[in-house]
Order: sequence, then C-alpha cells, then structure tokens
Amino acid sequence: MAIKAWATKGADKPLEPFEYDPGPLGADDVEIDVETCGICHSDVSMMHNEWGMTTYPIVPGHEVIGRVSKLGSNAKGLKIGQRVGVGWASSSCMHCQPCLDGDQNLCATHSGTIVGRHGGFAEKVRAQWPWAIPIPDGVDAREAGPLLCGGVTVFTPFRAFGIKPTDRVGVIGIGGLGHMALKFANAWGCEVTAFTTSDSKADEARSLGAHNVVNTRNTDDLKRIAGTLDLLISTVNVTLDWPAMIATLRPKGRLHVVGAVLEPIPVAAFPIIMGQNSISGSPNGAPVTSQLMLEFCARHNIAPQTEHFPISKVNDAIQHLLDGKARYRIVLDVA
Repeated sequence: MAIKAWATKGADKPLEPFEYDPGPLGADDVEIDVETCGICHSDVSMMHNEWGMTTYPIVPGHEVIGRVSKLGSNAKGLKIGQRVGVGWASSSCMHCQPCLDGDQNLCATHSGTIVGRHGGFAEKVRAQWPWAIPIPDGVDAREAGPLLCGGVTVFTPFRAFGIKPTDRVGVIGIGGLGHMALKFANAWGCEVTAFTTSDSKADEARSLGAHNVVNTRNTDDLKRIAGTLDLLISTVNVTLDWPAMIATLRPKGRLHVVGAVLEPIPVAAFPIIMGQNSISGSPNGAPVTSQLMLEFCARHNIAPQTEHFPISKVNDAIQHLLDGKARYRIVLDVA
C-alpha cells in the first residue's frame, strides 16, 4: 500500500504531496503511524542538498512520534499500538565494535532516517526496531519529537563525558538546540552560563535555566568568565571567536561542538596544551542514550518549547524556520 507523504523533487522546489511504495517490511523493522514530526534545520539542509548526499525526491522528517502499526518477524521489545519516537538515525549494523559497545550512532554504516530513505513528513515511517524508542509516561508525546534529535544531541555530552552536578557548563546559542541544552544543564545540577549575541535574550535565557548570561560580543563579559567553564557546548552553525571561546575553559575543560559549522575551526595548540583542554564533537545519540534522555525529561519535567503547524502547512512552517522566527522548535501535526 502506498504511503502518503510530502516531498521535494529538487533543491529549490517546495514540498508537495507525494506517494511511494515502501515495499515489504524488513524482518528487523517496524512501521509507525506518524502522529507528529518535528522540523529540524537538518531537514532543510537535506532538502537543499547542502551536504551533497540528498537523493530526490526526498521526504524529510526525523523527529517522529507515532504508534507501532506493524512489526517485522525479528523485531523485539515493542508492541502494536505502542508509542515510540525515531530520530536522525533509523538503523545500524548491530555487529561492528561501536554497535556492540552501545555507540550505534557511531556505526560506519548506520542509516539516516532521511538519507537514502523517506522520513516522517508522512503518514507512516519505518525504522529498525532498536531505533524506535519507547516514549515513557511523563513525557508529553505531542511535544516530544524534537527531543529525539536536538534533545539527545545536547544530552549526549553530559553522559559521554561524565559531567558532574558541581561542574560549570556554558551553552552557545539560545535556539532550537541551545534552549534544550540550558534546561538539561540546569536539571543536571550545574551552574549554567548562556552565551548570546543579544542582550534582549537575557531574561529568556534565565527562564530556560541559565544562571548567568554572557554577550559574546562583549569582551568584558568574556574576560569575566575566562578560565571558569568545565564544558562549553556550541550549538550554533556560524563561525565564532574560537580563541575567546577556548579561553573561557578552566584546566581540563572541554569545548564540545554539536552545531554543524561548515568552516574549519582554527585552533592554536599552545593554549590547549597549557590548559590540558579538549575540543570534541558528537552526532545525535545512541538508542540507549535516547531512552535515558527521555527518562531524564520525564523525571525533571523537561520539554522543548514548540510551535505547531498542520502538515498541510508544511511549506509555511519551513519558511517560518528559515525566517528565524521559530521559538524554538516547530512540530508538524500529522494525525
């Protein structure tokens, strides 16, 4: 049976109604009736082929919430009717060392939900069963879609690097990723500093969990926090004053990049050596990390700040994102 969806057939073309035949359900796969799907900037990048790996037509959408409607013969741990979420990745080999180590998001052959396959701007979507993450009680399913991509992306460094409640954490950018990072860092117990280019966002940053707010264009602000941060998460995709950002780190502090900056990051070796600092990055998160993140959200009542559009207005929603008006994540209501 054909799946009804919204697809674009070229980099400069709008999304339009589209149908495709998904073929037989794989033994390890599940089929999900989509209820909501978040819009991530990565969807736009794929629509425009900014990363050079788009196959047209493409059905975007990788922040999916829905209910399991079909189970492959090898699918485990899920039931028909169960509500689950699917993020950026929807399958991995499950036998390489990263997969066996629980780092399936680092699998060299993992499959992106919208890379070479069709995503969640549709009535149905498919994924390998480990990547269909059960939504726990206490998480508002209507708002949960962005957690499966942006949420786990900024949650991953807290788990991966053993961040402690006594640590001081900075977040660059108060946007789709950054506003969730502020909430996570505050609930983790850390002292939280928000980095923004706009003084007008200071009060909002504090309402999202920041204890301190720094204007990245104010040299006095940056000098004031020099040498104080254990972790600085960059969520933006623009070039920054990287030496100034690194200077905010305390000894053994880490600059962690999750915003896809396309330009190289120039780094002088000597300050990093003398501070024994690290620069790192991470893509999204493994299934177990996503599950832990959702449980953390349920325990601490964390949800992204969202705006909703019906799927029929998907092109308006995309333009709203491109115009920089999203506060802070957009969710499409599909069902």
